[in-house]
Amino acid sequence: MENQVNENMNIYFNIPQVHGLELCREEGKDRKIQEINNGHNMNLAITKCNGESQGKLALVINHYTETLNQEISHLLGYPTNQSFDYGALAPLMQFHINNLGDPFIGSSYGVNSAKFEVSVLDWFAKLWEIKKEEYWGYITSGGTEGNFHGLLIGRENFPDGIIYTSQDSHYSIFKIAKMYRMQCIKVSTLITGEIDCANLKTLLLAHKDKPAIINLNIGTTMKGAVDNIDMVIQTLEESGFTRDRFYIHCDGALLGIMLPLIKQAPVITFEKPIGSITISGHKFLGCPTPCGVLLTRLEHTNTFSKDIEVIGSRDATISGSRSGHAPIFIWYALQKRGLIGLENEVQKCLMNARYLKDKLCDVGISTMLNEFSNTVVFEKPLDCEFIRKWNLAYQGNIAHVVVMQHVTIEMLDSFVDEFTQKRAIWYGLRKPICLANEIGAQNCACMLHK
Repeated sequence: MENQVNENMNIYFNIPQVHGLELCREEGKDRKIQEINNGHNMNLAITKCNGESQGKLALVINHYTETLNQEISHLLGYPTNQSFDYGALAPLMQFHINNLGDPFIGSSYGVNSAKFEVSVLDWFAKLWEIKKEEYWGYITSGGTEGNFHGLLIGRENFPDGIIYTSQDSHYSIFKIAKMYRMQCIKVSTLITGEIDCANLKTLLLAHKDKPAIINLNIGTTMKGAVDNIDMVIQTLEESGFTRDRFYIHCDGALLGIMLPLIKQAPVITFEKPIGSITISGHKFLGCPTPCGVLLTRLEHTNTFSKDIEVIGSRDATISGSRSGHAPIFIWYALQKRGLIGLENEVQKCLMNARYLKDKLCDVGISTMLNEFSNTVVFEKPLDCEFIRKWNLAYQGNIAHVVVMQHVTIEMLDSFVDEFTQKRAIWYGLRKPICLANEIGAQNCACMLHK
């Protein structure tokens, strides 16, 4: 049957939510988010042979826009900046812009934004302190593709190398190791989430016969921890790994752009012996589509690149066709805000994160906030609906809020007030569990440690 718009009916949008399947998935049911607006209903199934009318399509999009605005008003657990306006770029939506091939060479497909892409890459090269003639890079589909590329360079340089990465690393690292069929060793972490260099040294010494491919986190997924690059390099050297026997890739999805804009923060620079860095463009910068930036040393680009006659370029990227809009979004974001504007946004995020931490501590909730991080970690709420409402991400006994640009003090106040009220109901006369093992005794508010 064709879809009908009926009065006194509801609109249903099936939006998947994965916030810990063991808690939130109802057996035998699909979760649907129900939005009611003016008594109209539109099914999203595509069934009309002659196409749908523009009016009905506009109705669906308008409803969906209202649904998204509701979600954003409670979006706390994921590192996407929802505070942006790319309306000025609307004229570009009438073009298919494709940046296939090497951005520094261009391609025979003329509708591209390679000049914008190279301009963005030059900006990041300055940020991460590598000379223009010494680097290469491209705009990726996101942080995961950047990780794919960085670790591929490591593997091509050291085919028998072993990946070392902390247990708190993004799940993409372990997926990449499996897809590349590489040995991957998990390194334990400190209570902060930072890689444990003592354990790393033990593991390196046990596998001295094989080169080391190190994945370092510039902001871990759950705790926002930053691995100490200098200490890792020192650990490699103390373990007998000379610079021709290791490769370091830095996963800086969120903090890779924020740290260089913070005074006294750890320095992220190619002046140290690192091979590649990647960030996500849709996180701190707030691009409307997933994208990212990958920078590496120029000397690494020839290991697996190949000239392709049909596109008039060099195939040096993971993906073939690449979004030509993404580089323009990033370029526009950097140009409009400028370095000072970006620094101010970083400071606002850090300040609001400290505000949230203090507010949670004041009401007796176990809370942790790493230095130079905007990720506030706390005890996992016990109510699935509360988790879903506030779009919280969690793992084990902890959850977090990532304080981005769109997160206001009013949102944080509302979150803490509701958390406090719900918490009194959840626990009753019971006491919250101890989180000393997850966030440290100094951050735990249980009866034993407060």
